[in-house]
Order: sequence, then C-alpha cells, then structure tokens
Amino acid sequence: MPKSKNTTSTSTVQQCYKSVTSQVLNSLSSSSSSLQSLLHPPMKFTNPSKSKLFKTPRFYFPFLFLFGFLGFFKFYSLDFDPLVPFYPNPCLIPQQDSSISNGYSNSLLKSGDFESSISNGSSTSQLKFGDFERGGKEESEFWKQPDGLGFRPCLSFSEEYGKLSGEIMRDRAKYLMVVVSGGMNQQRNQIVDAVVIARVLGAALVIPILQVNVIWGDESEFSDIFDLDHFKSVLANDVRIVLSLPSTHLMSRPVEEKHTPLHASPQWIRAHYSRRLRRDGVLLLRGLDSRLSKDLPSDLQKLRCKVAFHALRFAPKILDIGNKLTERMRSKGPYLALHLRMEKDVWVRTGCLPGLSHKYDEIINNERKLKPELLTSRSNMTYHDRKLAGLCPLNAFDVVRLLKALGAPKNARIFWAGGHPLGGKEALLPLTKEYPHFYNKEDIALPGELEPLAKQASYMAAIDYIVSENSDVFMPSHGGNMGHTIQGHRAYAGHKKTITPNKRHMLRHFLNSSLPQLDFNRIIMDLHHDSLGQPEPRTSKTGRDVTKYPVPECMCNDLNGHLTA
Repeated sequence: MPKSKNTTSTSTVQQCYKSVTSQVLNSLSSSSSSLQSLLHPPMKFTNPSKSKLFKTPRFYFPFLFLFGFLGFFKFYSLDFDPLVPFYPNPCLIPQQDSSISNGYSNSLLKSGDFESSISNGSSTSQLKFGDFERGGKEESEFWKQPDGLGFRPCLSFSEEYGKLSGEIMRDRAKYLMVVVSGGMNQQRNQIVDAVVIARVLGAALVIPILQVNVIWGDESEFSDIFDLDHFKSVLANDVRIVLSLPSTHLMSRPVEEKHTPLHASPQWIRAHYSRRLRRDGVLLLRGLDSRLSKDLPSDLQKLRCKVAFHALRFAPKILDIGNKLTERMRSKGPYLALHLRMEKDVWVRTGCLPGLSHKYDEIINNERKLKPELLTSRSNMTYHDRKLAGLCPLNAFDVVRLLKALGAPKNARIFWAGGHPLGGKEALLPLTKEYPHFYNKEDIALPGELEPLAKQASYMAAIDYIVSENSDVFMPSHGGNMGHTIQGHRAYAGHKKTITPNKRHMLRHFLNSSLPQLDFNRIIMDLHHDSLGQPEPRTSKTGRDVTKYPVPECMCNDLNGHLTA
C-alpha cells in the first residue's frame, strides 16, 4: 500500500508540474504577443529614429527576457496583482465561498438564498468553529464559552421517593385537573408546577388544559405544542398522566380552587387540598403562576428539572422547523440570539418608555393613563428612576452599546426572538445598522414554511425558544419567563454562554457622555465578568427557581460533588 501511495503522489506532482509549465508557456506567449504590439505600434506614432531603434535586437531582447521572467514568477508566490488569486500550491484550487463573503444582507435576504446555501453544502459539519476566529483574539473571545466546572445533569432520587412512586401509580381515586394561562413560556412553567403538585397530593394528573389566550386568540392544546407521548413516558415513574377523567369520575363536580397563595409549600398544599381531594376525587386548579414555593425538598427540585428539561419536549412538527432554522443560522458559523422585549404592552406594563421619539413615548403614556391597572408594580417611580434601577427593558440603542462593549464582532450573525416591536423597523434600526447580519424566524424560513403555524402564537414562541436555546451566545434584553427558562435550559445543557445584562449597575455609565469609549468598554466588561453563564448555585439567594439555577440540586460534578454557596 505505501508503494502505491507514493506512486499516486508522484503522478500528481508530475501532473501539477505539467499544468504549471503550460500556464507559464501561455504567459510567455501572451507576453510575446504583447511585445509584438510594442514592436509594431500604430503608424501615426511612428518615428523614423525610434523605428530604427526598435529593430535593434540589443534593444528588444532584454524586454522579451524581462516580460517572460515576470510572467513565469507570476505563478510562484509573487502575486504582483492582488486582485488575481494565485496559490502557492498549484494542485489546490480553492472554491470561494460566496455565501460567506456575501453574508445575509440586513434581514432583506430571501428564503431562497438560505435554501441555496444549504444545498451548496454550507453545513456546520463542514465549517469549523476556528474558521470564524479570523477577526483576532477580540472576536474569538466573544464566542468563548464559560467554564462549566464539569457540572452535568444529576437526577438521582432518594429511595423514599422511589417507594412512594409505587403507591402513587396504584392510586385510582384522586385526579388533579389544571388550567394554565398566559403565553407559551408562562404556561410551560405552570405545567412544571402542576406535575409537582400532583406528586405532592399523590394524584393522577389530567393533561393540562391551555386556556385560550384572549390577547393572541391562541386555541392551542397541550398536544399541539408538546410531545404528549414523550411527556407521559418520561414521567411514568413519577406521576400518573391521563388524557381525561375516567368514567367513574365524569359525574363528579371538581372542587375549583382559585386562591392558592403565592409560594405555597408542599405542607400547605397537603393541608388544604388532600381532604377535599379524597372526598370529591377531583381537584381543579387555576392560575398556578408562581403559586408553588421555589424552596422545595431535594426530590421535588429534581422533579421540577425532570419536567422542565426532559419531559416538556416540543411537538415533532415544531421541533423539526426549529431545528431547521437553527441549522440555517449556524451554517455560517456561531451565532448570537437576542430576546428583545420591545412590544407595546411591555413598555406599558413596565412603566418605561421606548426612547424612540416623543411620538412613541406619548403613545405609551396615553395607553398607561387609559389602563393604569396594566402597570405591574412601583407606580410611584418615575421612568428615569425605573430605568436606573434596572427595571426597564433595554432598547435597541442600549443593546448595541452593550454588545459592542462586550466585544461582539460587527460581522456577528444575530437571531432575534420576540414580538413585533413598537415602532417596527425604526425601533430596530440601531441594531441593523451596527450588525447587518440580523434576522428573525421570518427572515430565515423558506416560503410558506411557517404558514401552518403562523396563526398560533404559542407555535411561534416555541420556534423562537428552540433557535435561541441552541445559539452559541444568548442574551435577553429584559427578564421574563422565556429568558429565565432558556437561561436554566442552557445551564443544564452544559452552561452555554448566556449574557445577563447588569442593568442596575451599567445604565448610569450609559448616561455618562464624558466617559471615553475604552474606559466604558472596560467598565462594562468588568460588570459582566461573572454574568456570562457560569455555574451559579441556586442556594446563594433565597427564592431562586431551580429551573433557572439547576446547580446544585439537578447538577453535580466529579470534583466537588456539588457546588455550594
């Protein structure tokens, strides 16, 4: 075998040598023909004395030699014309990747261009991460992932939990029904709590009912958004999941409970619901948002993680589209996902102003006067005070300044998730100017690809979730259910880089116009040194949700077992 390999190599070298020789000869001949034009210029420039000079061999032979010499060396590393590509290795004829050099132009890219780039083979398997570090250390640093300290998912339940599971699975007398409300991510969190409450009560859980959203008119059912069979299979040893009430309980009038207090403990839930559930057989709960305590026994914390990160998988049709969009974003290298909260209702509810212009600020002020009940909290604070306290979403100007200070390269590919911003394209203009490769799901979807899902807000939110969770870097412009859940999901997946804007401490520097840019960048970098997705124990602060901070209950490492506060 070695012998044949050498033979092939020799053959290749000979072929390359011959091809170079012919190219040189062509060059020499073309040089020679160009010399002929010099030797026989147009008659109107003819000068008798000069004509005599050109006929002298001693004059034109040096020129012939010089042009031949230059033509020969043109093919050997001496690239005299930077516009014409010549390569040191003549056997290597690189294919210029026009899709990389052209990029995707400022959200105006047609879906067909993405289809073309995929069919041409621009896949993540062919493009190595290092190919996109050409911008130098600063550019590659932005994509650098935090040290996860070796933490991995670790859901080992106690023996007592396992013994109790057998009793719960055999029980056929108690059933819990829940109605979950809000947007998709809010519903997701309530489903996690519903499973835990069913476990606490030892009841079977009827598949949660998704309340029709009056704002978006979304009538999706559980199985439209989530993989029902997978949900049941993953939780088969934790909670009995049923599609509907059995015939023995159909005539039972469920006891409806609307007033579960915030952060109720397992003890409170058992004390207030167990007796009624045994008596009536069916308990109906509504409005579970933040009703269950975040400080639970270890086994129940693990169950929360199991539901959030394993059981609640999106339905296959949603997962398929989400993964396709992910691959299109990654086909040109790493990408950043932004969750932008710049919708009209967000500005109204937070008591903040978009800062676009006086016109838009007035729209928000008038809406808030008409519906003061929409303001969520701290109505006595001014907009300026709210912003400095870190209670306002970042607008596009703020996001750009933060990304630039954190070293996001100008050629960074950005996927933005979220609803329609107040002000439309005008609201996004600072971002699209600074970062031209800026897209949402509509930009990268093929024609008609999103059409079957477009009328369902939950479907679209799920696609945003998938593409954002799979990104190399994720940053939310404001808190909220989606940002928190993705932060926890990315931590559980290996602590992928997640930038948490330190709004409370950074915004006063944003307002300091006399601060030099280099100093501003250094301050912002320092403020976010520990806010890039590193392992952070839930127990370091009370009331933290384990689905946002899965360490230490749901993750462990080989070195320390668990990270402690």
